[in-house]
Amino acid sequence: MTLEKRDGKLYYYRSVRDGERVRKVYMGSGELARIAHEREIMRRAAEEHQRQEAERAREKLETLAAPVLELSEAAEILTRAHLIASGFRRHKGEWRRARNT
Repeated sequence: MTLEKRDGKLYYYRSVRDGERVRKVYMGSGELARIAHEREIMRRAAEEHQRQEAERAREKLETLAAPVLELSEAAEILTRAHLIASGFRRHKGEWRRARNT
């Protein structure tokens, strides 16, 4: 998005990708061009703010989930140890009681 000034008039163009090429598309001129440009700037700022908020929320959830994941791993290890000690074995992902031979 660019706001260009030519011969004392404002022109608003938006850059559009067309395959490998980038081309400018005319959007308007004069006062409407300035308003459209400012509106685009505000929209982009709002999107960036939303991205930052989502990132903060994701980081907070990861921080809160870390102890739960650690506890889950410990429970998995203890469960496997108990099953092995009780005479079970794994066969194709399933726990089965070992045969008495």
